[in-house]
Amino acid sequence: MRAAYVLAPVAAAVAACLVFAWYRPLTVLGWASRISLKRARLTKHTAETAAGRLVYWRGGSGPTLLLLHGAGHQAGSWALVAARLSERYRLLIPDLPGHGGSDPRDGPLRLGTILAGTVTLIEQESGGKPVTVVGNSMGAWVAMLLAQRHPNLVHRIVLVNGGGFAWEDRGISLMPRSRDEARRTVEALRDPASPRVPPNVLDDIVRTARSGPIARMAQDPADMARHFMEGTAGQITVATDLLWGESDRLLTMEYARKLAAAIPSARITTIPRCGHVPQQECPERFVESLIGVLESGTRHDTR
Repeated sequence: MRAAYVLAPVAAAVAACLVFAWYRPLTVLGWASRISLKRARLTKHTAETAAGRLVYWRGGSGPTLLLLHGAGHQAGSWALVAARLSERYRLLIPDLPGHGGSDPRDGPLRLGTILAGTVTLIEQESGGKPVTVVGNSMGAWVAMLLAQRHPNLVHRIVLVNGGGFAWEDRGISLMPRSRDEARRTVEALRDPASPRVPPNVLDDIVRTARSGPIARMAQDPADMARHFMEGTAGQITVATDLLWGESDRLLTMEYARKLAAAIPSARITTIPRCGHVPQQECPERFVESLIGVLESGTRHDTR
């Protein structure tokens, strides 16, 4: 009888955890990804910026590599590749402003705020030396802005399925309102052969889309328009690579070729059978491709 009294609250706690995991899978996946960063021997730090506290992860040794996630993600976006990369590079992986644990926590989220917070992090952590910036999706847009506006801080940039050009409306909603709409969005971002995303995850995508960072950025479309780079990408003088998942149907290979044509000496390397977030969808192939790009000493165009 006493055992039953002891086990009952344990069983209730387990049941509650399972229910939470079912209805909030994105939160659980976020926690798991940050645990993975710790297992990769990265440590959590904070920096004070004009927008408030910036959370970031640091670890590894070698040349500094700043990894920037996409809109709606957080530092854990890089969890599956952090351990391998930290063997060769000193990693800085922030929760970009307005994402993860970083301020601002509410209100409109402007790209200028995200850029300014990233500049502060580089200035505090670079030791006065330019860093290599690898950005995925919106993070690639930030990388381009850094290279164009703060070239003294940047050694080179790698744009991973993203950049600072406006994208074509392909009927893919980044703020889906239903499970079916979320399904179409997710499938456009991934290779058709990749595992299908479970329905409860799709439902959580719909729930978080209403108030998450992407929705907050959409509150000020004029700010986004001010930061598009169709007329200024040619001013980027640092070495630039595009590392592209070929299966991305949001920012397609056509988008990548337009970026590369506008940036002097840019080159494209592709990852077959992989989509918009290759560091998560195909981490092993992504790491091999990224290391190959970073350690390639000769500038060339593989288009």
